[in-house]
Amino acid sequence: MGEYSKAFSSYERSLEIRKIALPPNHPDLASSYNNIGVVYYNMGEYSKALSSYERSLEIRKIALPSNHPDFATSYGNIGNVYKDMGEYSKALSSYERSLEIRKIALPPNHPHLAASYLNIGIGYDNMGEYSKALSSHERSLEIQKIALPPNHPDLATSYLGIGNAYRNMGEYTKALSSYERSLEIQKIALPPNHPDLATSYNNIGNVYAEMEEYSKALSSFERSLEIQKIALPPNHPDLAKSYNNIGMVYDNMGEYSKALSYCEKALQIKKIALPPGHPSTALTERNIDNVKKKM
Repeated sequence: MGEYSKAFSSYERSLEIRKIALPPNHPDLASSYNNIGVVYYNMGEYSKALSSYERSLEIRKIALPSNHPDFATSYGNIGNVYKDMGEYSKALSSYERSLEIRKIALPPNHPHLAASYLNIGIGYDNMGEYSKALSSHERSLEIQKIALPPNHPDLATSYLGIGNAYRNMGEYTKALSSYERSLEIQKIALPPNHPDLATSYNNIGNVYAEMEEYSKALSSFERSLEIQKIALPPNHPDLAKSYNNIGMVYDNMGEYSKALSYCEKALQIKKIALPPGHPSTALTERNIDNVKKKM
């Protein structure tokens, strides 16, 4: 539901009880650390998320057989953190390890296999291998159509991945169609201010921006930002993304003072939320320099 602080409080209470009641390497402790990692990840606190996920994985290595499906969950989650920290090759390696385990442990159309293909698609996307990304996202969607109800939010995530691949390949009409299908499902499946809706509006805005339809792009980015301000902590990296996107639209519209203001807000958050030297921070710094030159 996007209420991360409440989730965090419940998971921490669960962990406290389990530390008292269970032996130190019980699998339920691993589940608690994993859940706490998920909350940190969604709050944009990536180093804390990674630490929690790695603690969970350590316990699972002691407590569980080597191809237990929970290992796949751990590797997938660790991959997600590396992805958002800009360490794309480490992310892809973790996602592939997750898929290997799931192929052994699960039936061929299990939804968790779809999740692994989705993550691998994201990994390829970030590394610029867009045709491989598209193939992985389409494989994910095939499995989900068999395994899940038609308006399950995971289908929305696959349509989003397909849209990303098409957008990066310059096929903007196909990208827009996929993003809009994703948004349709999310509007049915999720609460109205869920962060995933913000992601969809952001992606639709990106396509409009690349099609040079700047007023439509600005409208989508502003809708994304409205939701994020309600749903996310004030220094979450996704807010920085929205501020940067709005800034770039204003830049393209020739409104340089507005562009500079939004890009500086983005940079301020990125310096707090992201590790030093993150490529996203460097991109925003370049954007600010370019806007200043135009002024």
